[in-house]
Amino acid sequence: MRTRSVTRGGLAAALAAAVALGVAGCVPAVDEPEPPADSGAANVTKQLDELTVAAAGSMKGYSRTRFPHWRKTGKNCDVRDSVLQKDGESIKLSGCNVVGGSWESVYDGLVLDDPAQVDIDHVVPLANAWRSGANEWDDAKRGDFANDLTRPQLVAVSARSNRAKGDQDPSQWKPANRSYWCRYATDWVTVKHYWRLTVTSAEKAALTDMLEGCK
Repeated sequence: MRTRSVTRGGLAAALAAAVALGVAGCVPAVDEPEPPADSGAANVTKQLDELTVAAAGSMKGYSRTRFPHWRKTGKNCDVRDSVLQKDGESIKLSGCNVVGGSWESVYDGLVLDDPAQVDIDHVVPLANAWRSGANEWDDAKRGDFANDLTRPQLVAVSARSNRAKGDQDPSQWKPANRSYWCRYATDWVTVKHYWRLTVTSAEKAALTDMLEGCK
């Protein structure tokens, strides 16, 4: 199975800058911190230890509309197109709209050749974020989270795997592709650490176990 982790960070940063330009009318984004240079297993384990452990919060008041997405990134295209372009191969564009290409779903290894077959997964699901602290944010911050192209929060996967995952955390659902577990756990921790979201004790235990595969 092909591994995309080597280039995803650079592409994500470039795409995030493009989004900032499109939204802000060519005004560079301000005070956007760079992802940590050390992304090794030791650093991720340290980040996991820094997360607050707490029981999952209530779903009261939750709605996907409280996390506005997908933001526009150009005429007739949006963040979804940006992720399709980042994660795909042999991409075909109509303007900046992705109309063709090939995608290997990292969760289950399925190869998809039609963008309509591809789901864009929030690695940390919106509902999970709500239960772990995002309920206290305003909708603008929740929109930043839902459209985050800088962190490894958005990935193109098969609809089947995305819907099987739902809003479950790693103690409840893991990718069928076990070789992706290290990357999945790393991405999950990276996102939660940056956005200062909590983890449950079961979630932390599952992440710790998955990160063992990174060593």
